[in-house]
Amino acid sequence: MQPGEPCRGLDSLPDDLKRILGPNEEVLMYIQQKFYGPKVNIDSVAITNERVILRHPHALRLRQNYTDYNYQDIANVLLDKGILRSSLRCTLRFGGDALSLNDLPTGDAEKAYGIIRENLVRYQAPFANRPGIPPVLQQGPAVCSKCGAQLAAGQKFCGSCGAPV
Repeated sequence: MQPGEPCRGLDSLPDDLKRILGPNEEVLMYIQQKFYGPKVNIDSVAITNERVILRHPHALRLRQNYTDYNYQDIANVLLDKGILRSSLRCTLRFGGDALSLNDLPTGDAEKAYGIIRENLVRYQAPFANRPGIPPVLQQGPAVCSKCGAQLAAGQKFCGSCGAPV
């Protein structure tokens, strides 16, 4: 999904969810979980560029509870793909119950998996894609300045020529 591309389900984003978004936060995908049979309270998930927000309406939709997970707190995401319905499972870095999104349409689950995976890479790579911070340069193995032999980490003298490092 490209930035600015309209996402399915975004037009039905509830007003209460719009009010809790940050100033630069944009919703990339909004999914209402499917339930078979009558149910008054429908759980929904909003995937933004900064976090995953779970919305739990209760008391005849007069009150809502929110649970959000920053991408820095998510260690991994798994997609359990079925024919019609799929599940997403996000394992958390610091223990606790895993974030499970069940009974999602397979197309929505695949799209959500891609968005979450992309944001995990963006937010968890050290200093990557963060404004104002230059990329970290990769350093090769240490070499002796006198003879050019490769040195092991913590070595004080070259093993080939004996020169101090």
